[in-house]
Amino acid sequence: MKSLERTGYIAIIGRPNVGKSTLLNHILGEKISITSRKPQTTRHRILGVKTMGEFQFIYVDTPGLHDHEGRALNRYMNRTALSAIHDVDVIVFVVDALRWTEGDDWILTRLSQSKAPIILAVNKIDKLSDRSQLLPYLEASAKRHDFFKIIPISAKNGDQLIELQKSAGECLPQHPHLFPPDQLTDRSDRFIAAENIREKLMRVLGQELPYSLSVTIDAFEEEEKIVRIAATIWVEKVSQKPIIIGEEGSRLKMVGQRSRLDLEKYLDKKVFLKLWVKVKTGWSDDEKSLHQLGYI
Repeated sequence: MKSLERTGYIAIIGRPNVGKSTLLNHILGEKISITSRKPQTTRHRILGVKTMGEFQFIYVDTPGLHDHEGRALNRYMNRTALSAIHDVDVIVFVVDALRWTEGDDWILTRLSQSKAPIILAVNKIDKLSDRSQLLPYLEASAKRHDFFKIIPISAKNGDQLIELQKSAGECLPQHPHLFPPDQLTDRSDRFIAAENIREKLMRVLGQELPYSLSVTIDAFEEEEKIVRIAATIWVEKVSQKPIIIGEEGSRLKMVGQRSRLDLEKYLDKKVFLKLWVKVKTGWSDDEKSLHQLGYI
């Protein structure tokens, strides 16, 4: 039976905000990669494991690729995403339905350097009022590259995701499974907690969110019925602290409440969460600071 097992890595690649993390979460049926409407929400490479019978799909969720690197944090995210394409068995290239940009061309040029087959996942078809508009787009896409498959999907609603997994499965080599069948990710609960807090900050703050914001876990103590978590929210400027905290601590309290409820569901335990806000000047453009905050 073991010889029939198929296991492989599938990189999920695309521009910021095309729905890569939403796609991974829907496939897994569990939220391990944070989502928001803000570009470049995902900053780390995250593995999501889906075991179905003899198939074990190891999805690699990556930061959104962009053709302008800017500061050290942006360069780190590009390196993280691009490094994934040379170590995988298949690439899922996610694009927006009816929209092809210069950024997509830039990414496709780099993906073409990989020997892995590329599945083009045309996302957000749920937003199309007239799906007949999709056919000319798919035909034009087929001329851009010799894709293994082109599959219109809705990561949000789950449309065509079974077809996407089936196509990815065709590319997986025969290999014993690398993870236990019930394991969902390679990331620790500490990492999931930090990312969850950062997601809630994005959603509560909206347009006021400082781009250079990060979260570290100072303590993670797991008891039989409760998990005690202490976390620090890092910003670059003193003026950004009151934005995070809010009037009489209202925003920080809201972030804490929403994150605690999410983490209790994920950890299946009560959560006691403490949050602090601190300043680390210029961290997003400093390699040493990125290392200290867990990026490198």
